[in-house]
Amino acid sequence: MIDNKWKEAGYVTEPVPKDTDIKAEIRRMCKEKNAVIMAHYYTDGEIQDIADFVGDSLALAQQAAKTDADIVVMCGVHFMGETNKILCPDRKVLVPDLNATCSLAESCPAKEFGEFVKVHPGHTVISYVNTTAAIKALTDVVVTSGNAMQIVNSLPKDEKIIFGPDRNLGNYINSVTGRNMVLWDGACHVHEKFSLERILDLKASHPDAKILVHPECKGPVVKVADKVGSTAALLRFSQEDDAKEYIVATESGILHKMQQACPEKTFIPAPPDDSTCACNECNYMKLITMEKLYNCLRYEWPEIEVDKEVAEKAVKSINRMLSLSK
Repeated sequence: MIDNKWKEAGYVTEPVPKDTDIKAEIRRMCKEKNAVIMAHYYTDGEIQDIADFVGDSLALAQQAAKTDADIVVMCGVHFMGETNKILCPDRKVLVPDLNATCSLAESCPAKEFGEFVKVHPGHTVISYVNTTAAIKALTDVVVTSGNAMQIVNSLPKDEKIIFGPDRNLGNYINSVTGRNMVLWDGACHVHEKFSLERILDLKASHPDAKILVHPECKGPVVKVADKVGSTAALLRFSQEDDAKEYIVATESGILHKMQQACPEKTFIPAPPDDSTCACNECNYMKLITMEKLYNCLRYEWPEIEVDKEVAEKAVKSINRMLSLSK
């Protein structure tokens, strides 16, 4: 039985019993309950290491749908849990902490976005996957940072497009494709904070380092990049490229996988504007802890639910993306 105080907190706060081998118990419960753990690249390294699959948000949801698991535990933020539920409607989908929201998703409320769409009639609505289920339901085609360019280019040159919610990603696509998409004014608080000046200072200290940048960053930061790409694309580039040092301008959790894949290379987190910080972390992703994961599996809560009508509309926009990106 889950106490109401836990529900109000958004996660189970009961202390893990003393002397518990948390990792062993998590794996035992996964086997017992036929559960699978999905972890985003931006979670803490110990969460990534215990997960069955690690990746970007949509890739994780697609992978979950391929498994025969009865329970999907999404170690990431709330919209990722929703995406898992949309693609796995018959599974129980859990997120260890409901407070793990997303500043980008929160920057695009469904009511306001719906009104924005209405005042721009005749536009195809493209939404970044980092959005709530309600936004996906208002969308014609969902995109990821990895396939957004491809999907935009697949549409006729004269097609009117609304792109949301990330203005930085939208501006980047406009600059490369020559489009004039109408942009929703949203952003990710992590990628907004990268400091061009501090990145250039790092580059001066590490002249041979290549700069890897996520397209959610501001334009000036993107312009100094040696490689612009999604989190998965930056990880892949760091494995295939010949350089020995990299300055990485995306959430610092990805450095865990980069270092695991290439222990002989040096990965330097790009710093934010705050001069007291050496790296840039998503405080929401870091809410996911081993203790919360343990309790989440133990009590099978918090569970993610998506309104059936919303889910049916949202999955259409995801399926259109999959058909356009083949």
